[in-house]
Amino acid sequence: MPRRWLSLAPMLLVAAVLTLPVLAVLASWTQWDAQTAQILREMGQTVLPGYVGTTVALSAMVAFGVVLVGTATAACVTLFDFRGRRTMEWALLLPLAMPAYVLAYAYTDFLQFSGPAQTWLRESFGLRGRVLPEVRSLWGAAWVFTFSLYPYVYLLARTALAERATHLMEAARLLGAPLSRRIREVALPMARPAIAAGTALALMETLADFGVSSYFGIQTFTAGIYKAWLAMDNRIAAAQLATMLLALVVVLLALEQRAQARMRFATSRGARPAGSDAQPVRLQGARWLLALALCALPVLMGFVLPALFMLRPLAADWSVLPWNRFVQWATNSIWLGALTAVLAVALALFLAFCVRRTPRTLQRGAVQLVALGYAVPGAVIVVGLLLPVGWLQQAAPDSSAGYWITATALGIVWAYLVRFCAVALQSMQSGYARIPQSFDDSARMLGTGAMGLLRRVHWPLLRRSTAAAALLVFVDVMKELPATMVLRPFNTDTLAVVAYQLARDERLGEAALPSLALVLVGLMPVMLLSRTLRK
Repeated sequence: MPRRWLSLAPMLLVAAVLTLPVLAVLASWTQWDAQTAQILREMGQTVLPGYVGTTVALSAMVAFGVVLVGTATAACVTLFDFRGRRTMEWALLLPLAMPAYVLAYAYTDFLQFSGPAQTWLRESFGLRGRVLPEVRSLWGAAWVFTFSLYPYVYLLARTALAERATHLMEAARLLGAPLSRRIREVALPMARPAIAAGTALALMETLADFGVSSYFGIQTFTAGIYKAWLAMDNRIAAAQLATMLLALVVVLLALEQRAQARMRFATSRGARPAGSDAQPVRLQGARWLLALALCALPVLMGFVLPALFMLRPLAADWSVLPWNRFVQWATNSIWLGALTAVLAVALALFLAFCVRRTPRTLQRGAVQLVALGYAVPGAVIVVGLLLPVGWLQQAAPDSSAGYWITATALGIVWAYLVRFCAVALQSMQSGYARIPQSFDDSARMLGTGAMGLLRRVHWPLLRRSTAAAALLVFVDVMKELPATMVLRPFNTDTLAVVAYQLARDERLGEAALPSLALVLVGLMPVMLLSRTLRK
């Protein structure tokens, strides 16, 4: 027994380090005092109902939007065959490369009162005052989130429909069912678990957002956490608000996992038989134009038009852009992303290997706790990291923990690992799922130890999974805003932080440069995903 616990110690230590911020947020409820109670009581009587109402309203609008857009586009490219379909299959993934806050900057620059759209309308038609609705509003945020997050629903619904829908719709056609009934009663019910899972993922991203809500002035839970921390200077109140947000995320995560389980159950039986000649319905004429327009609209709104909106100020003011500082911002972003990617891949490989070697309940539970980190909003992680620092400084005023967490790269890399190690872990576990257990048994029979098994058997087969994991973590770190903005060391601005600061100062032309750089970086995993789906 002691030897077993000794072998488990490194794994449990890694899991504890990666889950400490979440545990610290939960532990904040043990630090109750009169000042915190008064602040929460006053917030409950004034702004907290507004936070809840705005968050619920925004989530409902985003859920409706991503379900509508994601399901419609997935059904078009899966159930129908039309000219341009192959292009639309990968083009519909492009909005994944566009961070939601970059989308917000682009639309604000183009649609605001002094922007090109309203200026042209006033000059062309002799109108006065505001012509278009204010984009910095709740509906504007819902628009931004819908066209940046619908690919979650599109991807999962497309996978679910592609596995069995075409074959079953062909069977329904042979039984005399019209096309509308086949879609309504055969295809969409099959995709319902996938749609629910994609919607839950989109809503988790919406709840975790800080850039859009802060820039648009929308009073969501995330904005409330930062106000309680920075404006009211009360860490306990911020942590307890973060706990409420975390509870919402846990509910969404449970719904997503339940939907994923139902989706696996639905697709584990009755796969399309070999030799099936069922084909998607061929569209021509007006139906072809309608399907093409339906698929092209989200791509235009979520990627093409925002990219053009940002290129316009770049072309107009090319000479005054801060190119020398841009190199420094890009360097900071790249080295933070590269460092985090290397550490995250190493930790994920270690955890996945431990579970592979001894797949017991304790090991699996520890890995599942680490995997929850991606669902935790960056604001919650920031509070969870800084809260223990405050406790430690109160207990030991001479401690240098605050310096190491806030003045060096340790704190920000720790926050990145808590949030994005789950991404690398998922890729590693997917890679291990493709390695037969018989390889491990054969290596043990030949006398290969644990390190030899990892180096000589697993590593050659995990190189592609490792590269994919490193790329995904690198891109996620480049785009991360709330944790970077609070925990970055002095004079270590990144592209995401600078884009937010320039946009907040109404210097949208200058914000276009770092924003477009983030979009270009985000295209890398989208291209990888598109290539994987084609295979």
